[in-house]
Amino acid sequence: MPSAEAEVPLLAEYSASADRLEDEHHSVVLSDGDDQRLGRRIWIESKKLWHIVGPAIFSRVTGNSMFVITQALAGHLGDLELAAFSIANNVIIGFDFGLLLGMASALETLCGQAFGAKKYYMLGVYMQRSWIVLFLCCILLLPLYLFASPFLKLLGQPTDVAELCGRVAMAMIPLHFSLAFQFPLQRFLQSQLKTGVIAWVSLAALIVHIFVSWFFVYRLELGVIGTAITLNFSWWVLTFGLFGYTVWGGCPITWGGFSIEAFSGLWEFIKLSAASGVMLCLENWYYRILILMTGNLQNAKIALDALSICMTINGWELMIPLAFFAATGVRVANELGAGNGKAAKFATIVAVVTSVIIGLFFWVLIMMFHNEVGYIFTNSKPILTEVNKLSLLLAFTILLNSVQPILSGVAVGSGWQSYVAYINLGCYYLIGVPLGFLMGWGFHQGVMGIWAGMIFGGTAVQTLILAIITIRCDWEKEAEKANMHVLKWADKG
Repeated sequence: MPSAEAEVPLLAEYSASADRLEDEHHSVVLSDGDDQRLGRRIWIESKKLWHIVGPAIFSRVTGNSMFVITQALAGHLGDLELAAFSIANNVIIGFDFGLLLGMASALETLCGQAFGAKKYYMLGVYMQRSWIVLFLCCILLLPLYLFASPFLKLLGQPTDVAELCGRVAMAMIPLHFSLAFQFPLQRFLQSQLKTGVIAWVSLAALIVHIFVSWFFVYRLELGVIGTAITLNFSWWVLTFGLFGYTVWGGCPITWGGFSIEAFSGLWEFIKLSAASGVMLCLENWYYRILILMTGNLQNAKIALDALSICMTINGWELMIPLAFFAATGVRVANELGAGNGKAAKFATIVAVVTSVIIGLFFWVLIMMFHNEVGYIFTNSKPILTEVNKLSLLLAFTILLNSVQPILSGVAVGSGWQSYVAYINLGCYYLIGVPLGFLMGWGFHQGVMGIWAGMIFGGTAVQTLILAIITIRCDWEKEAEKANMHVLKWADKG
């Protein structure tokens, strides 16, 4: 990244370190001198990476903790309530998250490369375009919430679970619309290294969520519907907090106020957002399909509750790889936008190795405490027994997830979304889902067969293909493409 980046005001607690990292980056990472040692280069790049990853992990863990807290409350209300909220969370909200988060990731490419190229004004315009596109998408997705109950019945879910889940989904509609503004705000701030404010606002939202959850569930006794309503408060606190920081002086160079330019070039922006959405939602929806397939097994409630607990634990830990996903996307996009292909490659290597080490730690942790993890959510013996059986697959899923999101971050930072979307479609839905179906029903392995088939048939193959593409990448050529990409989108502004 150019040293002029230091002119962009960062959060007070990070500005000094960011400037030092910038100077060190130019003197170490980009230098071809023989006197620079590999260990020193790794240390410098790790500091730049963790400058983004640290706050990103915290903000993602706190955000996901809101759902974990709410699901834990639903679980202690009863098995039916746990199943209903789990489906609403993992399927309805999960599908929603997958598409909107993916569409917002277009900003990681555009804002990241523009920031690296010092086209600061365009960041605010890009974000406003994303608000418009995502809000329209939220309107189109409303039937997913309004007709959740008949939709789930059609997919074979138990009637009582589907009906209660439909009421829970209706209560979450305000949360649904908050995502159209929150996701672009987060990526806008991440792209310019303002990750600290996201962490602080996330902490405030978590505190609000804990208080509101206690009030609605224990004082007002609103049951599982009350638990769902609490999420609306906390997620809009997060959205308004990030918006207030952005428009009231936090981003004086990258936010120039509301602009009519946001309505120009919308069709091109929609196409890029759609490609990003397809790429990431195909990944995000993959394990939602696992939940739906499990709901069609015999003794579905026990299997569904156990799998939902494992998916919740996986989702909690996944916040760490997703933070690396965001950081890798920012680092790669910034460096490519600045024309530094070698630095983008080195950032990728450091991110993958660091994430794998963390993934191995959690793999060991799950293997050691596989008998105890289920007690966080339930005291039901049949469910705890099933969770214990699934813990081995949970551990290997966590291990694979320590690599795959980082490689997806490289794809986002480089602008490969359309290309990777085809890879995801083939690996997940032409290999993983059929293999999971075959092992689950054809070989009568139940939920373990479904999950194993989808992990080793889809996720592992996709990760291998992305690894090969990344290894064979011509990074200098990608830097040239990024420069042309920035100029093209600046002209559309």
